[in-house]
Amino acid sequence: MDLDFARKGLASQPFSALLGARLVAFGDGVAVLELDIRDELKQQNGYLHGGVLAYAADNTLTFAAGSVLGPSVLTAGFSIDYVRPGTGALLRAEANVVQASRSRATCRCEVYTVDDDGLQLCAFAQGTVIVTR
Repeated sequence: MDLDFARKGLASQPFSALLGARLVAFGDGVAVLELDIRDELKQQNGYLHGGVLAYAADNTLTFAAGSVLGPSVLTAGFSIDYVRPGTGALLRAEANVVQASRSRATCRCEVYTVDDDGLQLCAFAQGTVIVTR
């Protein structure tokens, strides 16, 4: 699979399209997903909603795993820790495969927001992705 193929997969996800998510890197056990932070994605205190951070981690973990396992994969489970509120103009999730077999991969992901001060770590996650063949 290449970046264009992976982008088509992302575009086929209605929720990802609703959020305006973009896959900016994909391959060799790595994936990077970005989306613009809009008011509609914030919670009552003006921070990016935790569900959006979790979406970004989940989907990026799965794309990273898919780059080594193939396109027929699903998240089996993941955990996320929030370390600071999400503010800024851009959300960026960077995931990589830590270990993979033929049927599953363990991945980690860092979720950042980008503002005038650069990248700010907001959350980190780890998860397991399985082949669904």
